Amino acid sequence: MCSGCNRTHPVRKRAKGFERVSLKVAEDEQGPWAVLQVSGEMDLVTSPAVRQHVHDAVADGRRSLVLDLSEVRFCDSSGVGVLIAARRLMRSCQGRLRLILPAQGAVDGSHVNRVLAALGVRRLFEVYPDLLTAVDEAAAPLSA
Repeated sequence: MCSGCNRTHPVRKRAKGFERVSLKVAEDEQGPWAVLQVSGEMDLVTSPAVRQHVHDAVADGRRSLVLDLSEVRFCDSSGVGVLIAARRLMRSCQGRLRLILPAQGAVDGSHVNRVLAALGVRRLFEVYPDLLTAVDEAAAPLSA
C-alpha cells in the first residue's frame, strides 16, 4: 500500500494490443521496518517503480527497509541494478536493507536468487526466507 494514498500501485505494460499488469508494489510497515512487497516481473520497464518506492521510503525517513521479492517471477539486469542501487542508498543513509526470497527459493534457487548468484552479487544482500524472520532483529540472514 502506498503511504500517500493507501493503495497498491500496479505497473502496466502493453503487449500485442492488450494491457497486462506485470509488477505490483504494495507498502506495509512492521515496527521500524518499511516493507515493500514486490510481485510480478522486474525488468527495464517496471524496475523504475521499485526504485521510486525505495526512494520514497527513504524520503519519508525510513532507514530500515525490507524488499519482499518472494512473488517476483522474473528479474533482469535492470531489476538487479535497482537492488544494488537500493543497497547503496540504504548504506549511504546508515540504513538497513533486507531481501525476502521464498523459503525454498532462497536455499534452492528462486529466480531472483539464481540471477543474483549468477552475477556474483548475492553475497551483498541479507536474505531472509519470510517476513517474520526479516523483521526479527535477532534473526540471522541465510548464507549466500
